[in-house]
Amino acid sequence: MADHQTKIHPVLDIEAPSSATTLVPEGSVRSEKGDPAMLHQPQIQENIPLMHSKPPKNKSCCCKFLCWTISLILILLIILGATAAILYVVFQPKIPQYSVDNLRISDLRLNFDLSLYAKFNLRITADNPNKKIGIYYEKGSHLSVWYKSTDLCQGTLPKFYQGHQNKTVLNVALTGQAQYGSTLLAALQEEAQTGRIPLDLKIDVPVSIKLGKLKMRKVRVLGSCMLIVDSLSTNSLISIKARTCKFRLKL
Repeated sequence: MADHQTKIHPVLDIEAPSSATTLVPEGSVRSEKGDPAMLHQPQIQENIPLMHSKPPKNKSCCCKFLCWTISLILILLIILGATAAILYVVFQPKIPQYSVDNLRISDLRLNFDLSLYAKFNLRITADNPNKKIGIYYEKGSHLSVWYKSTDLCQGTLPKFYQGHQNKTVLNVALTGQAQYGSTLLAALQEEAQTGRIPLDLKIDVPVSIKLGKLKMRKVRVLGSCMLIVDSLSTNSLISIKARTCKFRLKL
Protein backbone atom coordinates (compact mmCIF):
# COMPACT_ATOMS: atom_id res chain seq x y z
CA MET A 1 0.00 0.00 0.00
CA ALA A 2 1.49 3.00 -1.16
CA ASP A 3 2.24 5.68 1.39
CA HIS A 4 0.04 8.64 1.16
CA GLN A 5 2.06 11.82 1.32
CA THR A 6 0.38 14.79 2.78
CA LYS A 7 1.05 18.04 0.91
CA ILE A 8 0.71 21.25 2.81
CA HIS A 9 -0.14 24.30 0.73
CA PRO A 10 0.40 27.72 2.19
CA VAL A 11 -2.76 29.68 2.85
CA LEU A 12 -2.79 33.13 1.48
CA ASP A 13 -4.08 35.79 3.80
CA ILE A 14 -6.28 37.91 1.60
CA GLU A 15 -6.55 40.67 4.14
CA ALA A 16 -2.80 40.95 4.57
CA PRO A 17 -1.20 43.64 2.48
CA SER A 18 0.98 42.57 -0.32
CA SER A 19 4.65 43.11 0.09
CA ALA A 20 4.75 44.54 -3.39
CA THR A 21 2.18 47.12 -2.59
CA THR A 22 3.77 50.52 -2.55
CA LEU A 23 2.24 53.14 -0.31
CA VAL A 24 1.29 56.21 -2.27
CA PRO A 25 1.20 59.40 -0.34
CA GLU A 26 -2.14 61.04 -0.02
CA GLY A 27 -2.74 63.51 -2.78
CA SER A 28 -0.57 61.63 -5.37
CA VAL A 29 -1.24 59.13 -8.12
CA ARG A 30 0.77 56.31 -9.49
CA SER A 31 2.07 56.72 -12.98
CA GLU A 32 2.24 53.97 -15.53
CA LYS A 33 5.98 53.68 -14.85
CA GLY A 34 5.29 53.13 -11.24
CA ASP A 35 6.56 56.52 -10.15
CA PRO A 36 4.11 58.47 -8.07
CA ALA A 37 3.19 61.87 -9.43
CA MET A 38 2.05 64.52 -7.05
CA LEU A 39 -1.31 66.07 -7.71
CA HIS A 40 -1.21 69.80 -8.22
CA GLN A 41 -3.14 71.24 -5.34
CA PRO A 42 -4.65 74.73 -5.77
CA GLN A 43 -2.74 77.34 -3.83
CA ILE A 44 -4.82 78.95 -1.14
CA GLN A 45 -4.32 82.67 -1.00
CA GLU A 46 -4.69 84.04 2.44
CA ASN A 47 -6.44 87.38 2.72
CA ILE A 48 -3.80 89.44 4.45
CA PRO A 49 -5.26 92.75 5.58
CA LEU A 50 -3.51 95.78 4.08
CA MET A 51 -2.03 98.14 6.55
CA HIS A 52 -3.29 101.62 5.65
CA SER A 53 -1.11 104.43 6.86
CA LYS A 54 -2.95 106.77 9.19
CA PRO A 55 -2.72 110.52 8.54
CA PRO A 56 -0.56 112.42 10.95
CA LYS A 57 -2.42 113.37 14.08
CA ASN A 58 -1.13 116.96 14.02
CA LYS A 59 -2.45 117.52 10.51
CA SER A 60 -5.89 116.25 11.50
CA CYS A 61 -6.00 118.57 14.52
CA CYS A 62 -4.99 121.57 12.39
CA CYS A 63 -7.77 120.85 9.89
CA LYS A 64 -10.36 120.58 12.66
CA PHE A 65 -9.16 123.82 14.25
CA LEU A 66 -9.30 125.63 10.91
CA CYS A 67 -12.83 124.40 10.22
CA TRP A 68 -14.01 125.47 13.68
CA THR A 69 -12.40 128.88 13.28
CA ILE A 70 -14.01 129.52 9.88
CA SER A 71 -17.39 128.36 11.17
CA LEU A 72 -17.12 130.64 14.21
CA ILE A 73 -16.22 133.64 12.03
CA LEU A 74 -19.16 132.98 9.72
CA ILE A 75 -21.53 132.70 12.67
CA LEU A 76 -20.24 135.98 14.14
CA LEU A 77 -20.63 137.73 10.77
CA ILE A 78 -24.20 136.46 10.46
CA ILE A 79 -25.01 137.65 13.99
CA LEU A 80 -23.47 141.08 13.37
CA GLY A 81 -25.30 141.42 10.06
CA ALA A 82 -28.62 140.47 11.62
CA THR A 83 -28.06 142.88 14.52
CA ALA A 84 -27.17 145.73 12.15
CA ALA A 85 -30.25 145.03 10.04
CA ILE A 86 -32.52 145.04 13.12
CA LEU A 87 -31.00 148.30 14.39
CA TYR A 88 -31.40 149.91 10.98
CA VAL A 89 -35.07 148.90 10.76
CA VAL A 90 -35.83 150.03 14.32
CA PHE A 91 -33.93 153.35 14.39
CA GLN A 92 -33.81 154.22 10.66
CA PRO A 93 -30.60 156.32 10.97
CA LYS A 94 -30.08 159.39 8.78
CA ILE A 95 -26.99 161.53 8.24
CA PRO A 96 -27.13 164.94 9.96
CA GLN A 97 -27.41 167.90 7.59
CA TYR A 98 -25.76 171.32 7.67
CA SER A 99 -26.63 174.57 5.95
CA VAL A 100 -24.88 177.95 5.77
CA ASP A 101 -27.42 180.63 6.66
CA ASN A 102 -25.21 183.69 6.22
CA LEU A 103 -21.60 184.75 5.80
CA ARG A 104 -19.88 187.85 7.08
CA ILE A 105 -16.26 188.80 6.36
CA SER A 106 -14.74 190.58 9.33
CA ASP A 107 -11.29 191.02 7.84
CA LEU A 108 -9.58 190.43 4.51
CA ARG A 109 -6.21 192.13 4.04
CA LEU A 110 -2.56 191.71 3.12
CA ASN A 111 0.05 191.27 5.81
CA PHE A 112 3.55 192.73 5.73
CA ASP A 113 4.89 189.35 4.54
CA LEU A 114 2.40 189.55 1.61
CA SER A 115 0.28 186.72 3.01
CA LEU A 116 -3.49 187.15 2.90
CA TYR A 117 -5.23 187.27 6.29
CA ALA A 118 -8.93 186.33 6.33
CA LYS A 119 -11.54 186.18 9.06
CA PHE A 120 -14.99 184.81 8.20
CA ASN A 121 -18.03 184.51 10.45
CA LEU A 122 -20.49 181.80 9.51
CA ARG A 123 -23.91 181.01 10.88
CA ILE A 124 -24.48 177.29 10.39
CA THR A 125 -27.60 175.27 11.16
CA ALA A 126 -26.99 171.65 12.19
CA ASP A 127 -30.06 169.49 11.63
CA ASN A 128 -30.57 166.08 13.26
CA PRO A 129 -33.48 164.51 11.33
CA ASN A 130 -33.53 161.25 13.33
CA LYS A 131 -36.54 160.41 15.48
CA LYS A 132 -34.78 157.99 17.86
CA ILE A 133 -31.10 158.93 17.60
CA GLY A 134 -29.19 161.61 19.50
CA ILE A 135 -25.84 163.03 18.39
CA TYR A 136 -22.83 163.90 20.55
CA TYR A 137 -20.54 166.42 18.84
CA GLU A 138 -17.02 165.58 20.00
CA LYS A 139 -13.74 167.51 20.05
CA GLY A 140 -11.55 167.53 16.97
CA SER A 141 -13.88 169.05 14.37
CA HIS A 142 -12.43 171.00 11.46
CA LEU A 143 -14.12 173.52 9.17
CA SER A 144 -12.38 175.40 6.38
CA VAL A 145 -13.29 177.83 3.59
CA TRP A 146 -11.50 177.34 0.27
CA TYR A 147 -11.19 179.44 -2.83
CA LYS A 148 -10.37 177.00 -5.61
CA SER A 149 -7.24 175.19 -4.33
CA THR A 150 -6.36 177.72 -1.59
CA ASP A 151 -7.35 177.28 2.05
CA LEU A 152 -8.45 180.77 3.22
CA CYS A 153 -9.42 180.17 6.86
CA GLN A 154 -10.20 177.45 9.41
CA GLY A 155 -12.40 176.94 12.48
CA THR A 156 -14.06 174.37 14.73
CA LEU A 157 -17.49 173.47 16.05
CA PRO A 158 -18.17 173.50 19.80
CA LYS A 159 -18.71 170.30 21.75
CA PHE A 160 -22.40 169.70 22.51
CA TYR A 161 -25.26 167.17 22.46
CA GLN A 162 -28.08 167.38 19.94
CA GLY A 163 -31.37 165.64 20.65
CA HIS A 164 -33.88 163.93 18.38
CA GLN A 165 -35.23 165.92 15.45
CA ASN A 166 -33.42 169.02 16.61
CA LYS A 167 -31.98 172.01 14.75
CA THR A 168 -29.10 173.88 16.36
CA VAL A 169 -27.81 177.26 15.13
CA LEU A 170 -24.04 177.69 15.48
CA ASN A 171 -21.99 180.86 15.04
CA VAL A 172 -18.51 179.87 13.92
CA ALA A 173 -15.49 182.12 13.45
CA LEU A 174 -12.84 181.02 10.94
CA THR A 175 -9.42 182.66 10.60
CA GLY A 176 -6.34 181.92 8.54
CA GLN A 177 -3.45 183.09 6.41
CA ALA A 178 -2.65 182.12 2.84
CA GLN A 179 0.58 182.50 0.92
CA TYR A 180 0.91 184.56 -2.29
CA GLY A 181 -1.59 187.01 -0.85
CA SER A 182 -1.28 189.71 -3.53
CA THR A 183 -1.98 187.29 -6.36
CA LEU A 184 -4.83 185.67 -4.42
CA LEU A 185 -6.45 188.99 -3.49
CA ALA A 186 -6.28 190.16 -7.09
CA ALA A 187 -8.05 186.99 -8.23
CA LEU A 188 -10.79 187.42 -5.60
CA GLN A 189 -11.35 191.04 -6.60
CA GLU A 190 -11.62 190.01 -10.22
CA GLU A 191 -14.25 187.39 -9.28
CA ALA A 192 -16.10 190.02 -7.21
CA GLN A 193 -16.59 192.16 -10.33
CA THR A 194 -18.73 189.37 -11.82
CA GLY A 195 -20.85 189.14 -8.65
CA ARG A 196 -20.29 185.37 -8.41
CA ILE A 197 -17.42 184.28 -6.17
CA PRO A 198 -17.11 180.48 -5.65
CA LEU A 199 -16.26 179.36 -2.11
CA ASP A 200 -16.13 175.84 -0.74
CA LEU A 201 -16.91 175.10 2.91
CA LYS A 202 -15.43 171.75 3.93
CA ILE A 203 -16.66 170.02 7.10
CA ASP A 204 -15.03 167.22 9.12
CA VAL A 205 -16.92 166.60 12.38
CA PRO A 206 -16.46 163.66 14.80
CA VAL A 207 -19.75 162.55 16.36
CA SER A 208 -20.98 159.73 18.58
CA ILE A 209 -24.41 158.21 18.03
CA LYS A 210 -26.79 157.65 20.95
CA LEU A 211 -29.27 154.79 20.49
CA GLY A 212 -31.68 154.95 23.38
CA LYS A 213 -29.37 154.92 26.42
CA LEU A 214 -26.47 153.34 24.51
CA LYS A 215 -23.65 155.58 23.24
CA MET A 216 -22.06 154.06 20.17
CA ARG A 217 -18.53 154.39 18.83
CA LYS A 218 -17.28 157.60 17.24
CA VAL A 219 -17.76 158.24 13.52
CA ARG A 220 -16.98 161.23 11.33
CA VAL A 221 -19.33 163.37 9.27
CA LEU A 222 -17.59 164.58 6.13
CA GLY A 223 -19.15 167.14 3.85
CA SER A 224 -18.77 170.01 1.47
CA CYS A 225 -20.92 173.05 0.74
CA MET A 226 -20.31 174.85 -2.54
CA LEU A 227 -21.29 178.51 -2.09
CA ILE A 228 -21.66 181.29 -4.61
CA VAL A 229 -21.48 184.75 -2.95
CA ASP A 230 -21.94 188.17 -4.50
CA SER A 231 -19.04 190.07 -2.84
CA LEU A 232 -16.24 189.98 -0.31
CA SER A 233 -16.93 193.32 1.35
CA THR A 234 -15.81 193.45 4.97
CA ASN A 235 -18.21 194.12 7.83
CA SER A 236 -21.27 193.69 5.68
CA LEU A 237 -23.74 190.88 5.19
CA ILE A 238 -22.88 188.91 2.08
CA SER A 239 -25.60 187.41 -0.06
CA ILE A 240 -25.32 183.68 -0.77
CA LYS A 241 -26.75 183.22 -4.27
CA ALA A 242 -26.40 179.43 -4.49
CA ARG A 243 -25.40 176.56 -2.23
CA THR A 244 -24.97 172.83 -2.81
CA CYS A 245 -24.14 170.58 0.17
CA LYS A 246 -23.27 166.89 0.30
CA PHE A 247 -22.45 164.84 3.40
CA ARG A 248 -21.40 161.27 4.21
CA LEU A 249 -20.36 159.17 7.20
CA LYS A 250 -16.86 157.79 7.64
CA LEU A 251 -16.65 154.85 10.04
